[in-house]
Amino acid sequence: MELANIENLLEKYDNAATSLQEEAILKEYFATEDVAPHLLEYKALFTYFNNNKEERFTKTIPLKRKQPNFWWLSIAASVVLMVSIYVSSNSEIDTITPQEQELAEQALKDTQKAFQLISQNLNKGGNVAIAGLSEFEKAQNKVFKTEQ
Repeated sequence: MELANIENLLEKYDNAATSLQEEAILKEYFATEDVAPHLLEYKALFTYFNNNKEERFTKTIPLKRKQPNFWWLSIAASVVLMVSIYVSSNSEIDTITPQEQELAEQALKDTQKAFQLISQNLNKGGNVAIAGLSEFEKAQNKVFKTEQ
């Protein structure tokens, strides 16, 4: 191969204008032992490309294990929560005896009467409201059974 032709191909190669066939010619030329001394730097380049074409990556790549999907765990937790709420709400219902029910209704009536008295007296205003507070105190003592 002519040295002038190789130099022209190298110039095209440096400008990234060579075809694959022209690059194959350059690889063949630099694979031989009789390379011009001023082109020895290119010999190292093309030798490197030829040698690396043969290399293969042999290390194993550790793959990250996929984390298990525990979506069902959140569903199970919500089911357990719902069941526990249902059971606790049903177990807290106490049975009230008729006597306790009657006492509670009487206490409610007394309290409503006391609030009615306060409301009437506060609407009148002045000293009359303060005098009505004694009636409230009597009603309160009846409700809380602290009458003396």
